[in-house]
Amino acid sequence: MTSLQSAVRRRRAVAAAGAVSAGLLVLTACDKPTPIATITAGDNSVHSEAICYKDGNDLTAADLTKCLKDTSGIETIKIDPDDTVRFGVDPKIADQGWTILMNDQQLTDSSKKTYRTIPGSVFFNAQYGATGNSTKVSIKEGDKTTKGVWSFKLQKDS
Repeated sequence: MTSLQSAVRRRRAVAAAGAVSAGLLVLTACDKPTPIATITAGDNSVHSEAICYKDGNDLTAADLTKCLKDTSGIETIKIDPDDTVRFGVDPKIADQGWTILMNDQQLTDSSKKTYRTIPGSVFFNAQYGATGNSTKVSIKEGDKTTKGVWSFKLQKDS
């Protein structure tokens, strides 16, 4: 084997090792999926990962404010006001306690159950702070501190 062939093989081996290392680096930089929250009404259902989550660590007050203002990419579900709206959360969320917020205001007390129901009419009732034909609903994980936020848009379907 000539020294030129040997040098080419070494370069190929180094390039292959570099590609494998780069691939592993990319994989380790990936975020783990967050726990899932689901909303169901009638035959409609949507689920989502958190819009803000620090792998179970506390979010700051500034993080929470920013998360609640962020409406990009949130899932939308059509709700008939006569339907019962069902909220389901991953047990990991339930273990920390969770609260339902409507238009960024607390709607329910904290719960450690994985499932809750609320009449659909609540989400379009001005008495509860609703305006128009759509409402933003968020799930806030954590009793005393916030661990994560999941948001959805409820669209009136009449």
